[in-house]
Amino acid sequence: MDFERFFEDKLDELKQAGNYRYFADLERRAGHFPRALHHGETGSRDVTVWCSNDYLGQGQNPLVLAAMEDALQECGAGAGGTRNISGTTHHHVLLERELADWHGKEAALLFTSGYISNWATLGTLAAKLPDCLVLSDANNHASMIEGIRHSRAEYKIFKHNDPADLERLLAEADPARPKLVAFESVYSMDGDIAPIAQICDVAERYGAMTYLDEVHAVGMYGPRGAGIAEREGLSHRLTVIEGTLGKAVGVVGGYIAASAKLVDFIRSFSSGFIFTTAIPPAIAAGAAESIRYLKKHSNERDGQKEQVAYLRQKLDRAGIPHMENESHIVPVMIGNAEKCRRLGDWLLERHGIYVQPINYPTVPKGTERLRFTPSPCHSHADIDALVDALADLWGQCALAHVAKAA
Repeated sequence: MDFERFFEDKLDELKQAGNYRYFADLERRAGHFPRALHHGETGSRDVTVWCSNDYLGQGQNPLVLAAMEDALQECGAGAGGTRNISGTTHHHVLLERELADWHGKEAALLFTSGYISNWATLGTLAAKLPDCLVLSDANNHASMIEGIRHSRAEYKIFKHNDPADLERLLAEADPARPKLVAFESVYSMDGDIAPIAQICDVAERYGAMTYLDEVHAVGMYGPRGAGIAEREGLSHRLTVIEGTLGKAVGVVGGYIAASAKLVDFIRSFSSGFIFTTAIPPAIAAGAAESIRYLKKHSNERDGQKEQVAYLRQKLDRAGIPHMENESHIVPVMIGNAEKCRRLGDWLLERHGIYVQPINYPTVPKGTERLRFTPSPCHSHADIDALVDALADLWGQCALAHVAKAA
């Protein structure tokens, strides 16, 4: 077999369908977010980033940077290996305490990413619980799906954000069988929010465990920024809360928060934890400082909400269609992979605006979009420039307007 030809043909198929992923060479600069330096074929220039998951700009918070610098000098660059052998440092312990307190749980456990925390925890729980049945929301993230599949447990998919369909599936199951309901709070592509209370009601009626992915909510919602479950006073009803340190917290890593026994169970049986090098102490120190800050300050969350509302208002006035939701994610709908790519390219080339097109398989074909994530670091002037650029290019891509708001 000509392997190289096979690879080339498959990549060509992606390009012809408009689904090939191009990476922009960006250089983030502390203190200047959302500005970044774009290194292109014709040189380098400043651009405004509109699709970062560093939702609150915590990646440049001076307190976070100082905590990381101090830990780097104190502990060195790496963790030294897996935590089971040589990787546990006091900074890991302190961060896990902060996370447990954040979510009102007995304990927490760190992983190298949010993807791994989902994959490892769901995979371990579903595999080890005897004859476990997993109920998974239809729009769950790939990391959750991969973890469930890896467990080889039976799973059923309930309609997105539909407690009635979940109840239908649970009612069909053996009452004595272990059951695990897995879902997200904020869904990252549409920005919609799960009916957590109703899902918990159904799960509790049938004795099922609940697993809530809060990766796009932690830092963003609730009086201390612990997520949608905290905002709605529901954290105590969730068996497991999973989150990330790589979005609103501003660094990298993932975690779960749950009862002490469940956390110890995952720590003891999950290969995704046991055999993986721990995050560096400096990362743990920075994340802990970021969380301490977010627990006490709401200025960034308030500023972010203001900018989201202003962007939606400007889009409405320009007649540019965007998906309505109650979250911080603003999807501008294109509905065509090639036009989505072209619009993203033109925004970057002509206006110095960087936003990553979202195409299949991340979203279904025909729902391609540009996904904007306004932050408190963006200004009204930035938003005005963005909407003016979109309006200028919209007709050139032969895209339809919606009725303009008054």
